[in-house]
Amino acid sequence: MKRFRNLVWNIFRKGDMLLLSLCVIATIFGIVMIDAVMGEEGTRNMIVQIGTLVGGIILYLVFTGIDIEIFAGQRTLLFVFNVIFIGMLIPFGVESDVGNDSWMRLPFLPFNIQPAEVCKITYIIILAKTMSNNRTRLSSVRNVAAITFHVLFIVGYNLVLSKDMGVSLIYVFIFIAIAYVGGVKFYWFLLAGGVLAALSPLIWKYAIQGYMKQRIMAVFDPSIDPTGWGILWQTTLSLKCFRNGGFKGLGLYNGRVSQGDLPAKHTDSIFSSVGEQLGFLGCVFVLLLLLAIVARIIYIAMKTPDYLNHLVCIGIAAMFLFQIIINIGVCLGLVPVIGLALPFVSYGGSSILTCFAAVGIVSGIKMRPAPDMSAHYIRSY
Repeated sequence: MKRFRNLVWNIFRKGDMLLLSLCVIATIFGIVMIDAVMGEEGTRNMIVQIGTLVGGIILYLVFTGIDIEIFAGQRTLLFVFNVIFIGMLIPFGVESDVGNDSWMRLPFLPFNIQPAEVCKITYIIILAKTMSNNRTRLSSVRNVAAITFHVLFIVGYNLVLSKDMGVSLIYVFIFIAIAYVGGVKFYWFLLAGGVLAALSPLIWKYAIQGYMKQRIMAVFDPSIDPTGWGILWQTTLSLKCFRNGGFKGLGLYNGRVSQGDLPAKHTDSIFSSVGEQLGFLGCVFVLLLLLAIVARIIYIAMKTPDYLNHLVCIGIAAMFLFQIIINIGVCLGLVPVIGLALPFVSYGGSSILTCFAAVGIVSGIKMRPAPDMSAHYIRSY
């Protein structure tokens, strides 16, 4: 009992309460926005989101108290977990309103779960541990083949079962960030780029669905949807929100489009909802808040001397940063429409819980910065 009390005391004393505060503020802001855009229909959404916030804080504290090395030492079990958990889409998967099958519904939960969202964390740990075990020969064919296998498997497996391009791309971005920061030689990235360029015609023809091809091409070719109300109708409504909001916004609960026809106004398009109701100032606030979370994670990564912990932090920071860039890019019409939540702000039980678990791991790394004499293998900044 005394040992448990000491652990709890250390969690609050040595854990990163600043990071927790930033994440809680972002989530509370998201809850307010969900209520502002959903109105009476959003009562259930708010209850679920508040419940997941509480659960997220608990997860944060739990993962702060767990040494990540314990999980990393069981990377084979983590790999099996990823296979089984994503595979549960076969019996329990439900088709979403955007055409993919990335969600599963379990009768005992008040919200659907996106398995690939949860598996991002275990994937980061697997990748970091694999590189840690081979850090004296990072750029060897064997090591590069091992980490490449992980990303190709998880991306292909998830695409086949869920058809979700957005989350699958996150795995690729995490892989690039960890491999580069970890110290893999740059010529491997050039080789991968050459192979990707050579295979791009086949990928375009066989791996990308027809509706996604139209979304991609419409961004670069205005003649595909000259009115903006065809394949680009979601982007058109999103941009209309920003025009309506201007600098200061129309005010909370006063959105013309964000309370009306804007698709995914409380999930993937919540940044557009912020733009209409709180204007440019509200968007800047959200962006700075989220970037502060990413910056804090990178700061902790830079401070830890342990190679494994460093890569885990970098992977989590990359995960958040990619989602922020793509989500906001979609809302601004800069990239094709891809269904990715805005971390901590968008509605979604599995997204919120995953985000808090991820930053809880970062807090635990801050709490116990184990020394590592092999840290010099990390790429210098």
